Amino acid sequence: MDKMKRFIDINVPVTSCTLRCHYCYITQHRLFSAALPKFRYGAEFIGKALSAERLGGICHINMCGGGETLLPPEMTTIVRAILEQGHYIMIVTNGTVTKRFEEMMTYPVELRQRLGFKFSFHYLELKKRNLLDVFFANIKRVRNAGCSFSLELTPSDELIPYIEEIKAVCMERVGALCHVTVARDEKKAEFPILTKYSREEYKKIWGSFHSDLFDFKISVFGEKRKEFCYAGVWGGILDIGTGVLRACDNTLLRQNIFEDISKPIRFKAIGQCNKSHCHNAHAWLTLGMVPCLKTPYYFQMRNRQDAEGRDWLNPQMKAFLGQKLGNENERFNQSKEKSVYRMARLKNKTWSVLHWVKNKIK
Repeated sequence: MDKMKRFIDINVPVTSCTLRCHYCYITQHRLFSAALPKFRYGAEFIGKALSAERLGGICHINMCGGGETLLPPEMTTIVRAILEQGHYIMIVTNGTVTKRFEEMMTYPVELRQRLGFKFSFHYLELKKRNLLDVFFANIKRVRNAGCSFSLELTPSDELIPYIEEIKAVCMERVGALCHVTVARDEKKAEFPILTKYSREEYKKIWGSFHSDLFDFKISVFGEKRKEFCYAGVWGGILDIGTGVLRACDNTLLRQNIFEDISKPIRFKAIGQCNKSHCHNAHAWLTLGMVPCLKTPYYFQMRNRQDAEGRDWLNPQMKAFLGQKLGNENERFNQSKEKSVYRMARLKNKTWSVLHWVKNKIK
């Protein structure tokens, strides 16, 4: 079994989209009709920049755009170039760009076994645009080709009257209920749950899907993390358009790893989290970025078994995502953790002051 060294969350610089979901910031800011991005770096270059040797080993890589991830035609060759380095990839997609799925299903089987898709189930939009058949046909296409998949619903209050209908469609089309995430209100500083209902009412409504993803996310949502975090050294967030690698969402720790790919990448832990809560805890925490915290495994956030006992994740992907990052990485001793933590606090205070000044100037 391949060992997981790091988690790299790749941002694909696309805001164009085929859907117009009202709860999406892309729709709210009317960015869905923006032109497709022009990639500064080619697929071969990106593959070399993200070689297993340079990243220290085989990585789990997540790829997601602000709009529809698979709209840019370059994505087919970029994904292949990264897979050819030995990594495992999951791509977030709304499942409507059939041509990209057709192209990627021509990859050799050994690449397809390390490829998975997180199908975002935007039920009302898909139904409104008569795209449900296209959506589920693409799920069937990747499943038949040996890839992994996961089906995930963003819970909005407007969907509540359709819950039983959604469940019936899921059981008919994929043999199991979809997973459910937790929607957050990004217009507010603390990123609270996006709903008019109380937390307990929200849990009761969406808990009916019996989703491990929902159960874990809601259990830690709004919880400030005070433990030592290895984000930055065990993983990071990469903008594939610019090459800028950040340790996490809200940190000063960043570098451009595309400017000179002959140079090694500097991996530095953030130590202290500066966010109100871990927004993507279902990945960062379940993969073990905070090793002292007991969590489920990441494969549980993505997998389901259908009525015939078939997993959504193929055996190779399931085993790979059933690992913790601490298995292949050494933890710091207590003295070093304290030193990194103190430095992180200083940098976070500096960042807060700069952010305050910037807002005042505006």
